[in-house]
Amino acid sequence: MELASIFEFVNPKTIRIKGTRVGIEIVIEKFLDGASPKEIQGHYPHLTLKQIYATITYYLFNKNTIDAYMEADRKRAETAYEVQRKNPPSGVKRLMKIKAQQDAQRMASAKSDSEQRSNSLPS
Repeated sequence: MELASIFEFVNPKTIRIKGTRVGIEIVIEKFLDGASPKEIQGHYPHLTLKQIYATITYYLFNKNTIDAYMEADRKRAETAYEVQRKNPPSGVKRLMKIKAQQDAQRMASAKSDSEQRSNSLPS
C-alpha cells in the first residue's frame, strides 16, 4: 500500500486524512507540539493509530513540502482573518454595535454610582 493512499488530496491547498474531514496539518501540529500518536488519538478518537502514524510518516518523508503547505495555509488564514476584521459581515457589525452600546451604558452607570457615593460622603 502506498502511503499517500491514506490521504485525500482535495486540491493543492487541502490534504485530508481519507474518510475524515481532518486536515493533515491538525495531526502534524499536535505531533510537532510534542504529542504522541496515542495522545493525538485522545484528541481525535475517530482517527485510527494507523492514520495518525501514516500522517506523521508522510510528514517526515515530505518535510519541506509539507512545511511549505502548512506555512501557506497559515498565511491564507491570517489574510482571511484580516479581511474579515477590516470588513466584518453585517451580523457581526450589528453585534459590535450592541456591545458598544452595552459598554457605554455600563460606563455611564458606573460613573453615576461613583458620583452618588462621593456626594453621600460627609464633608
